[in-house]
Amino acid sequence: MSVVKEFKEFVMRGNVIDLAVGIVIGAAFGKIVSSLVADVIMPPLGLVIGGVNFTNLKATLGPPLAGGDPVTLNYGAFIQALVDFLIVAFAIFMVVKGINRMKRKQEVAPVPPPAPTKDQILLTEIRDLLKAR
Repeated sequence: MSVVKEFKEFVMRGNVIDLAVGIVIGAAFGKIVSSLVADVIMPPLGLVIGGVNFTNLKATLGPPLAGGDPVTLNYGAFIQALVDFLIVAFAIFMVVKGINRMKRKQEVAPVPPPAPTKDQILLTEIRDLLKAR
C-alpha cells in the first residue's frame, strides 16, 4: 500500500476530522472567552478589589541587567491565565452538561425482548410436558 493511500485512509477516518473541527472551534472559543475575561469580567472585578489590574502585578527580583528592565516575577499574568482557564473550563462544563442532557432525552425506552423463536417455543412445550408427568 502506498504512503499516499495510507495517509488518505488515515485522514478520512471520522475521528481525525472530528478532532480537527474540535481544535478549530476550540481555538475560536478560546479567543472569545479571553476577550470576555479581559474586556468584560476583569474591569468590574478590578474595580471591586480596588482598581487592581492583575496583569500589572509583579514582584521585582533584582536590579536591571545591563541597563535593561529589572528582573520581575509576573505573578499577575499567572493569575489572569488562571482566571481565563477557570472560565473556559466552566463554559466547557456547561456545554458538555447541556449535550449530555439532550442525549438523555433522546434515549428511547428499553426495547422489549424479541419474540421467542419456533425452536424456543417447542423446547418450552417439551419442558412443560416433562414437568407435567
